[in-house]
Amino acid sequence: MTHPHTTPPAHPVPTTPPAHLVRTTPPVHPVPTTPSARLVRTPRHAVADRPFLVIWEATRACPLACLHCRAEANPLRSPDELDGAQARDLMDQVAAFGRPHPLFVITGGDPFQRPDLTELIAYGTALGLRVAVSPSGTPTLTRENLTAVRDAGAVALSLSVDGSTAERHDTFRGVDGVFDLTLDGWRTARELGLKVQINTTVSRHSLDDLAGIAALVKREKAMLWSGFLLVPTGRGAELDSLTPDETEDVLHFLYECGSVIATKTTEGHHFRRVVLQRSALAERGERPPTGTLYARLMASADAAGLFAGAHRAVRRPPMDVSSGRGFVFVSHTGEVTPSGFLPLSADNTKDRPLSDIYRTSPLFLALRDPSLLRGKCGACDFKTVCGGSRSRAYAVTGDPLAADPWCAYQPRTTETEQPCAQ
Repeated sequence: MTHPHTTPPAHPVPTTPPAHLVRTTPPVHPVPTTPSARLVRTPRHAVADRPFLVIWEATRACPLACLHCRAEANPLRSPDELDGAQARDLMDQVAAFGRPHPLFVITGGDPFQRPDLTELIAYGTALGLRVAVSPSGTPTLTRENLTAVRDAGAVALSLSVDGSTAERHDTFRGVDGVFDLTLDGWRTARELGLKVQINTTVSRHSLDDLAGIAALVKREKAMLWSGFLLVPTGRGAELDSLTPDETEDVLHFLYECGSVIATKTTEGHHFRRVVLQRSALAERGERPPTGTLYARLMASADAAGLFAGAHRAVRRPPMDVSSGRGFVFVSHTGEVTPSGFLPLSADNTKDRPLSDIYRTSPLFLALRDPSLLRGKCGACDFKTVCGGSRSRAYAVTGDPLAADPWCAYQPRTTETEQPCAQ
Protein backbone atom coordinates (compact mmCIF):
# COMPACT_ATOMS: atom_id res chain seq x y z
CA MET A 1 0.00 0.00 0.00
CA THR A 2 2.81 2.44 0.60
CA HIS A 3 3.71 4.38 -2.46
CA PRO A 4 7.15 5.83 -1.90
CA HIS A 5 7.04 9.48 -1.72
CA THR A 6 7.30 13.30 -6.59
CA THR A 7 9.82 15.10 -8.43
CA PRO A 8 8.78 16.85 -11.59
CA PRO A 9 8.53 13.95 -14.06
CA ALA A 10 11.38 13.35 -16.47
CA HIS A 11 8.85 13.59 -19.29
CA PRO A 12 6.42 16.55 -19.43
CA VAL A 13 2.85 15.82 -18.37
CA PRO A 14 0.79 16.28 -21.55
CA THR A 15 -2.46 18.21 -21.40
CA THR A 16 -3.91 15.91 -24.06
CA PRO A 17 -2.90 12.26 -24.48
CA PRO A 18 -0.82 11.19 -27.47
CA ALA A 19 -2.83 9.79 -30.38
CA HIS A 20 -1.72 6.24 -29.65
CA LEU A 21 -3.32 6.44 -26.19
CA VAL A 22 -6.74 7.46 -27.48
CA ARG A 23 -9.48 4.87 -27.37
CA THR A 24 -13.20 5.54 -27.56
CA THR A 25 -14.71 2.25 -26.38
CA PRO A 26 -13.96 0.25 -23.24
CA PRO A 27 -11.62 -2.71 -23.96
CA VAL A 28 -12.41 -6.28 -23.14
CA HIS A 29 -10.03 -7.66 -20.54
CA PRO A 30 -10.15 -11.46 -20.75
CA VAL A 31 -10.37 -13.24 -17.42
CA PRO A 32 -8.05 -16.25 -17.38
CA THR A 33 -9.72 -19.62 -17.04
CA THR A 34 -8.63 -23.01 -15.67
CA PRO A 35 -5.46 -22.93 -13.51
CA SER A 36 -4.72 -19.20 -13.81
CA ALA A 37 -8.16 -18.21 -12.52
CA ARG A 38 -7.28 -19.90 -9.23
CA LEU A 39 -3.64 -18.87 -9.09
CA VAL A 40 -4.22 -15.18 -9.89
CA ARG A 41 -7.11 -13.36 -8.21
CA THR A 42 -9.32 -10.88 -10.00
CA PRO A 43 -11.43 -8.19 -8.32
CA ARG A 44 -15.08 -9.04 -7.70
CA HIS A 45 -16.16 -6.30 -10.07
CA ALA A 46 -15.12 -5.24 -13.57
CA VAL A 47 -11.99 -3.10 -13.36
CA ALA A 48 -13.29 -0.97 -16.24
CA ASP A 49 -16.18 0.09 -13.98
CA ARG A 50 -14.39 0.84 -10.73
CA PRO A 51 -10.92 0.54 -9.21
CA PHE A 52 -10.01 -2.05 -6.61
CA LEU A 53 -7.65 0.43 -4.94
CA VAL A 54 -7.60 4.24 -4.67
CA ILE A 55 -4.42 5.78 -3.28
CA TRP A 56 -4.61 9.37 -2.05
CA GLU A 57 -1.42 11.32 -1.43
CA ALA A 58 -2.77 13.41 1.47
CA THR A 59 0.41 15.51 1.69
CA ARG A 60 4.01 15.55 0.51
CA ALA A 61 5.26 16.79 3.86
CA CYS A 62 7.71 14.30 5.40
CA PRO A 63 10.87 14.74 7.50
CA LEU A 64 12.67 11.80 5.85
CA ALA A 65 15.01 11.88 2.84
CA CYS A 66 14.51 8.40 1.36
CA LEU A 67 16.77 7.46 -1.54
CA HIS A 68 13.89 6.16 -3.67
CA CYS A 69 11.29 8.87 -2.92
CA ARG A 70 9.09 9.50 -5.97
CA ALA A 71 7.69 12.67 -4.38
CA GLU A 72 10.95 14.24 -3.23
CA ALA A 73 9.07 14.98 -0.03
CA ASN A 74 10.02 17.99 2.09
CA PRO A 75 9.29 19.01 5.70
CA LEU A 76 6.58 21.55 4.87
CA ARG A 77 3.02 21.03 3.68
CA SER A 78 2.11 22.56 0.33
CA PRO A 79 -0.54 25.31 0.31
CA ASP A 80 -1.91 23.67 -2.85
CA GLU A 81 -2.78 20.33 -1.25
CA LEU A 82 -6.47 19.40 -0.94
CA ASP A 83 -8.01 21.05 2.10
CA GLY A 84 -10.41 19.27 4.44
CA ALA A 85 -13.55 20.01 2.40
CA GLN A 86 -11.87 18.96 -0.85
CA ALA A 87 -10.56 15.79 0.80
CA ARG A 88 -14.06 14.90 2.01
CA ASP A 89 -15.39 15.56 -1.48
CA LEU A 90 -12.76 13.17 -2.85
CA MET A 91 -13.97 10.46 -0.48
CA ASP A 92 -17.55 11.16 -1.56
CA GLN A 93 -16.38 10.58 -5.14
CA VAL A 94 -14.74 7.27 -4.16
CA ALA A 95 -17.92 6.14 -2.41
CA ALA A 96 -19.91 7.08 -5.53
CA PHE A 97 -18.31 4.17 -7.39
CA GLY A 98 -20.76 2.02 -5.43
CA ARG A 99 -20.35 -1.26 -3.62
CA PRO A 100 -18.08 -3.01 -3.20
CA HIS A 101 -16.22 0.23 -2.54
CA PRO A 102 -12.55 0.49 -3.51
CA LEU A 103 -10.01 0.23 -0.71
CA PHE A 104 -9.02 3.82 0.12
CA VAL A 105 -5.40 4.27 1.17
CA ILE A 106 -4.16 7.55 2.65
CA THR A 107 -0.44 7.93 1.95
CA GLY A 108 2.12 10.71 1.59
CA GLY A 109 4.69 12.07 2.34
CA ASP A 110 3.70 11.30 5.89
CA PRO A 111 -0.09 11.52 6.37
CA PHE A 112 0.43 12.18 10.10
CA GLN A 113 1.62 15.64 9.04
CA ARG A 114 -2.06 16.47 8.41
CA PRO A 115 -3.77 17.50 11.66
CA ASP A 116 -7.15 16.43 10.26
CA LEU A 117 -6.05 12.86 9.45
CA THR A 118 -8.25 11.08 12.01
CA GLU A 119 -11.25 13.27 11.08
CA LEU A 120 -10.82 12.25 7.44
CA ILE A 121 -10.48 8.57 8.34
CA ALA A 122 -13.69 8.78 10.38
CA TYR A 123 -15.48 10.53 7.51
CA GLY A 124 -14.43 7.89 4.98
CA THR A 125 -15.36 5.09 7.35
CA ALA A 126 -18.83 6.61 7.85
CA LEU A 127 -19.26 6.54 4.05
CA GLY A 128 -18.63 2.79 4.13
CA LEU A 129 -15.07 2.95 2.78
CA ARG A 130 -12.36 0.60 4.00
CA VAL A 131 -9.63 3.07 4.93
CA ALA A 132 -5.95 2.20 5.34
CA VAL A 133 -3.06 4.50 6.25
CA SER A 134 0.53 4.47 5.04
CA PRO A 135 2.64 6.59 7.41
CA SER A 136 6.39 7.13 7.49
CA GLY A 137 8.61 5.84 10.27
CA THR A 138 8.96 9.16 12.07
CA PRO A 139 8.42 10.36 15.66
CA THR A 140 4.72 10.78 14.75
CA LEU A 141 4.38 6.97 14.69
CA THR A 142 3.31 6.85 18.34
CA ARG A 143 0.90 4.64 20.25
CA GLU A 144 -1.34 7.66 20.75
CA ASN A 145 -1.53 8.40 17.03
CA LEU A 146 -1.95 4.77 16.05
CA THR A 147 -4.72 4.35 18.60
CA ALA A 148 -6.47 7.44 17.20
CA VAL A 149 -6.18 6.05 13.66
CA ARG A 150 -7.66 2.73 14.76
CA ASP A 151 -10.46 4.37 16.73
CA ALA A 152 -11.32 6.55 13.73
CA GLY A 153 -11.96 3.36 11.74
CA ALA A 154 -8.76 2.53 9.83
CA VAL A 155 -8.51 -1.19 9.11
CA ALA A 156 -4.86 -1.49 8.12
CA LEU A 157 -1.46 0.14 8.19
CA SER A 158 1.42 -0.17 5.77
CA LEU A 159 5.02 0.57 6.71
CA SER A 160 8.24 0.54 4.73
CA VAL A 161 11.20 -1.61 5.77
CA ASP A 162 14.22 -1.44 3.48
CA GLY A 163 16.79 -3.16 5.66
CA SER A 164 16.84 -5.94 8.24
CA THR A 165 19.04 -3.83 10.53
CA ALA A 166 18.99 -0.22 11.70
CA GLU A 167 22.17 0.55 9.80
CA ARG A 168 20.82 -0.71 6.47
CA HIS A 169 17.34 0.75 6.80
CA ASP A 170 18.36 4.15 8.18
CA THR A 171 20.97 4.60 5.45
CA PHE A 172 18.27 4.11 2.83
CA ARG A 173 15.82 6.40 4.63
CA GLY A 174 18.37 9.14 5.21
CA VAL A 175 17.67 9.65 8.94
CA ASP A 176 19.03 7.79 11.98
CA GLY A 177 16.57 6.08 14.28
CA VAL A 178 13.90 5.40 11.65
CA PHE A 179 14.29 1.62 11.83
CA ASP A 180 13.57 1.50 15.56
CA LEU A 181 10.62 3.87 15.21
CA THR A 182 9.20 1.74 12.41
CA LEU A 183 9.64 -1.52 14.31
CA ASP A 184 8.05 -0.05 17.44
CA GLY A 185 5.14 1.29 15.39
CA TRP A 186 4.73 -2.07 13.65
CA ARG A 187 4.50 -3.92 16.95
CA THR A 188 2.17 -1.33 18.46
CA ALA A 189 -0.16 -1.46 15.45
CA ARG A 190 -0.38 -5.24 15.76
CA GLU A 191 -1.16 -4.96 19.48
CA LEU A 192 -3.95 -2.51 18.63
CA GLY A 193 -5.48 -4.96 16.17
CA LEU A 194 -4.47 -3.18 12.97
CA LYS A 195 -3.45 -5.33 10.01
CA VAL A 196 0.12 -4.47 9.01
CA GLN A 197 1.60 -4.65 5.52
CA ILE A 198 5.36 -4.23 5.09
CA ASN A 199 6.76 -2.76 1.88
CA THR A 200 10.34 -3.18 0.72
CA THR A 201 11.98 -1.38 -2.19
CA VAL A 202 13.86 -3.89 -4.34
CA SER A 203 16.94 -2.13 -5.66
CA ARG A 204 20.69 -2.67 -5.74
CA HIS A 205 20.77 -1.34 -2.15
CA SER A 206 18.50 -4.06 -0.73
CA LEU A 207 19.30 -7.09 -2.91
CA ASP A 208 21.62 -8.89 -0.52
CA ASP A 209 19.35 -8.15 2.44
CA LEU A 210 16.04 -9.39 1.00
CA ALA A 211 16.29 -12.71 2.84
CA GLY A 212 16.99 -10.93 6.11
CA ILE A 213 14.01 -8.62 5.60
CA ALA A 214 11.79 -11.60 4.78
CA ALA A 215 12.90 -13.30 7.99
CA LEU A 216 12.06 -10.13 9.93
CA VAL A 217 8.61 -9.98 8.31
CA LYS A 218 7.98 -13.60 9.29
CA ARG A 219 9.23 -13.11 12.84
CA GLU A 220 7.16 -9.97 13.44
CA LYS A 221 4.06 -11.51 11.82
CA ALA A 222 3.11 -8.95 9.20
CA MET A 223 -0.14 -9.57 7.35
CA LEU A 224 1.60 -9.14 3.99
CA TRP A 225 5.03 -8.41 2.51
CA SER A 226 5.18 -6.41 -0.71
CA GLY A 227 8.33 -6.27 -2.81
CA PHE A 228 8.30 -2.93 -4.63
CA LEU A 229 10.35 -3.19 -7.83
CA LEU A 230 11.97 0.20 -8.20
CA VAL A 231 10.60 2.65 -10.75
CA PRO A 232 13.34 5.15 -11.73
CA THR A 233 11.41 8.35 -11.04
CA GLY A 234 11.91 11.09 -8.44
CA ARG A 235 14.95 10.37 -6.29
CA GLY A 236 14.70 6.73 -7.40
CA ALA A 237 16.12 7.74 -10.78
CA GLU A 238 19.52 8.01 -9.07
CA LEU A 239 19.50 4.40 -7.85
CA ASP A 240 21.08 1.58 -9.83
CA SER A 241 18.54 -0.49 -11.72
CA LEU A 242 18.44 -4.27 -11.69
CA THR A 243 19.00 -6.24 -14.84
CA PRO A 244 16.07 -8.24 -16.25
CA ASP A 245 17.80 -11.50 -15.22
CA GLU A 246 18.30 -10.24 -11.67
CA THR A 247 14.65 -9.19 -11.54
CA GLU A 248 13.63 -12.66 -12.65
CA ASP A 249 15.67 -14.23 -9.85
CA VAL A 250 14.10 -11.85 -7.31
CA LEU A 251 10.60 -12.77 -8.49
CA HIS A 252 11.35 -16.47 -8.13
CA PHE A 253 12.77 -15.83 -4.67
CA LEU A 254 9.61 -13.94 -3.69
CA TYR A 255 7.63 -16.93 -4.94
CA GLU A 256 9.59 -19.17 -2.58
CA CYS A 257 8.95 -16.74 0.27
CA GLY A 258 5.24 -17.13 -0.42
CA SER A 259 5.39 -20.60 1.12
CA VAL A 260 6.01 -19.10 4.58
CA ILE A 261 4.72 -15.49 4.43
CA ALA A 262 1.97 -13.82 2.40
CA THR A 263 3.86 -12.11 -0.42
CA LYS A 264 2.99 -9.71 -3.24
CA THR A 265 4.74 -7.26 -5.53
CA THR A 266 4.25 -3.60 -6.42
CA GLU A 267 5.24 -2.58 -9.98
CA GLY A 268 6.28 -6.20 -10.44
CA HIS A 269 3.32 -7.41 -12.47
CA HIS A 270 5.38 -10.19 -14.05
CA PHE A 271 5.21 -11.90 -10.66
CA ARG A 272 1.80 -13.11 -11.84
CA ARG A 273 3.49 -14.78 -14.82
CA VAL A 274 6.04 -16.38 -12.52
CA VAL A 275 3.25 -17.79 -10.32
CA LEU A 276 1.56 -19.35 -13.35
CA GLN A 277 4.84 -20.72 -14.69
CA ARG A 278 5.87 -22.18 -11.34
CA SER A 279 2.54 -23.95 -10.98
CA ALA A 280 2.88 -25.51 -14.42
CA LEU A 281 6.47 -26.56 -13.70
CA ALA A 282 5.48 -28.07 -10.34
CA GLU A 283 2.81 -30.19 -12.01
CA ARG A 284 5.55 -31.63 -14.24
CA GLY A 285 7.99 -32.02 -11.35
CA GLU A 286 10.39 -29.50 -12.86
CA ARG A 287 12.38 -26.63 -11.38
CA PRO A 288 12.60 -23.16 -12.96
CA PRO A 289 15.74 -21.97 -14.73
CA THR A 290 17.19 -19.54 -12.19
CA GLY A 291 20.50 -17.73 -11.85
CA THR A 292 23.23 -17.02 -9.34
CA LEU A 293 21.30 -14.26 -7.54
CA TYR A 294 18.44 -16.66 -6.82
CA ALA A 295 20.90 -19.20 -5.43
CA ARG A 296 22.49 -16.54 -3.24
CA LEU A 297 19.14 -15.34 -1.92
CA MET A 298 18.00 -18.87 -1.14
CA ALA A 299 21.25 -19.62 0.69
CA SER A 300 20.82 -16.44 2.76
CA ALA A 301 17.21 -17.38 3.50
CA ASP A 302 18.26 -20.82 4.71
CA ALA A 303 20.93 -19.27 6.92
CA ALA A 304 18.31 -16.91 8.38
CA GLY A 305 15.95 -19.83 9.07
CA LEU A 306 13.27 -18.35 6.83
CA PHE A 307 11.91 -21.69 5.66
CA ALA A 308 12.18 -23.47 9.00
CA GLY A 309 8.96 -24.51 10.73
CA ALA A 310 5.43 -24.61 9.42
CA HIS A 311 4.60 -23.48 5.90
CA ARG A 312 1.44 -21.79 4.69
CA ALA A 313 -1.29 -24.23 3.69
CA VAL A 314 -2.22 -22.06 0.70
CA ARG A 315 -0.15 -19.42 -1.06
CA ARG A 316 -1.66 -15.94 -1.37
CA PRO A 317 -2.58 -15.54 -5.06
CA PRO A 318 -1.47 -12.22 -6.56
CA MET A 319 -4.21 -9.79 -7.57
CA ASP A 320 -4.64 -8.91 -11.26
CA VAL A 321 -4.56 -5.14 -10.75
CA SER A 322 -2.32 -2.66 -12.57
CA SER A 323 -1.91 1.07 -13.23
CA GLY A 324 -5.21 2.41 -14.53
CA ARG A 325 -6.68 -1.09 -14.48
CA GLY A 326 -8.08 -1.51 -10.99
CA PHE A 327 -5.67 1.05 -9.53
CA VAL A 328 -5.83 4.86 -9.44
CA PHE A 329 -3.72 7.51 -7.70
CA VAL A 330 -4.85 10.97 -6.58
CA SER A 331 -2.09 13.46 -5.83
CA HIS A 332 -2.01 15.96 -2.98
CA THR A 333 -3.40 18.58 -5.38
CA GLY A 334 -6.14 16.35 -6.79
CA GLU A 335 -4.44 15.30 -10.03
CA VAL A 336 -5.56 11.82 -11.12
CA THR A 337 -2.91 9.50 -12.53
CA PRO A 338 -2.87 5.74 -13.17
CA SER A 339 -0.18 5.33 -10.48
CA GLY A 340 1.97 7.47 -8.23
CA PHE A 341 4.88 6.36 -10.39
CA LEU A 342 3.20 7.15 -13.73
CA PRO A 343 2.89 10.97 -13.69
CA LEU A 344 0.50 11.39 -16.60
CA SER A 345 -2.53 13.36 -15.43
CA ALA A 346 -5.97 12.37 -16.73
CA ASP A 347 -7.74 15.27 -14.94
CA ASN A 348 -8.32 16.70 -11.46
CA THR A 349 -10.91 15.69 -8.88
CA LYS A 350 -11.61 19.37 -8.24
CA ASP A 351 -12.80 19.71 -11.85
CA ARG A 352 -14.32 16.34 -12.75
CA PRO A 353 -15.68 13.35 -10.79
CA LEU A 354 -13.17 10.58 -10.16
CA SER A 355 -15.57 7.95 -11.48
CA ASP A 356 -15.86 9.80 -14.80
CA ILE A 357 -12.09 10.23 -15.07
CA TYR A 358 -11.42 6.58 -14.28
CA ARG A 359 -14.09 5.18 -16.58
CA THR A 360 -13.76 7.43 -19.64
CA SER A 361 -10.30 9.01 -19.73
CA PRO A 362 -8.48 8.07 -22.97
CA LEU A 363 -5.34 7.41 -20.91
CA PHE A 364 -7.09 4.96 -18.58
CA LEU A 365 -8.97 3.29 -21.45
CA ALA A 366 -5.68 2.74 -23.27
CA LEU A 367 -3.99 1.23 -20.22
CA ARG A 368 -6.86 -1.23 -19.87
CA ASP A 369 -6.43 -2.44 -23.46
CA PRO A 370 -3.64 -5.06 -23.74
CA SER A 371 -3.85 -4.95 -27.55
CA LEU A 372 -2.20 -1.50 -27.45
CA LEU A 373 0.96 -2.70 -25.67
CA ARG A 374 4.17 -2.42 -27.67
CA GLY A 375 7.34 -4.40 -28.06
CA LYS A 376 7.58 -7.77 -26.43
CA CYS A 377 4.83 -6.85 -23.93
CA GLY A 378 2.51 -6.50 -26.95
CA ALA A 379 3.64 -9.88 -28.26
CA CYS A 380 3.57 -11.65 -24.89
CA ASP A 381 1.34 -14.65 -24.21
CA PHE A 382 0.90 -13.35 -20.63
CA LYS A 383 -0.08 -9.79 -21.56
CA THR A 384 -3.69 -10.05 -20.35
CA VAL A 385 -2.64 -11.23 -16.89
CA CYS A 386 0.63 -9.29 -16.58
CA GLY A 387 1.07 -6.41 -19.02
CA GLY A 388 4.33 -5.29 -17.42
CA SER A 389 4.92 -2.14 -15.39
CA ARG A 390 3.49 0.80 -17.31
CA SER A 391 5.18 3.12 -14.81
CA ARG A 392 8.63 1.69 -15.44
CA ALA A 393 8.08 1.66 -19.20
CA TYR A 394 7.18 5.36 -19.07
CA ALA A 395 10.04 6.29 -16.74
CA VAL A 396 12.62 4.63 -19.02
CA THR A 397 11.20 5.25 -22.51
CA GLY A 398 8.65 8.06 -22.20
CA ASP A 399 5.97 5.69 -23.58
CA PRO A 400 3.57 4.13 -21.03
CA LEU A 401 2.68 1.38 -23.54
CA ALA A 402 6.27 0.29 -24.22
CA ALA A 403 7.77 -2.98 -23.01
CA ASP A 404 8.74 -3.29 -19.35
CA PRO A 405 12.56 -2.97 -19.39
CA TRP A 406 12.95 -5.15 -16.28
CA CYS A 407 11.32 -8.25 -17.79
CA ALA A 408 13.51 -11.14 -18.95
CA TYR A 409 10.74 -13.27 -20.43
CA GLN A 410 10.80 -13.88 -24.17
CA PRO A 411 7.27 -14.31 -25.54
CA ARG A 412 6.37 -17.59 -27.17
CA THR A 413 4.24 -15.89 -29.80
CA THR A 414 5.59 -13.42 -32.35
CA GLU A 415 2.27 -12.95 -34.11
CA THR A 416 1.95 -9.29 -33.09
CA GLU A 417 5.63 -8.67 -32.45
CA GLN A 418 6.93 -5.17 -32.98
CA PRO A 419 10.38 -3.67 -32.37
CA CYS A 420 10.93 -3.78 -28.63
CA ALA A 421 10.86 -0.31 -27.09
CA GLN A 422 13.51 -0.61 -24.38
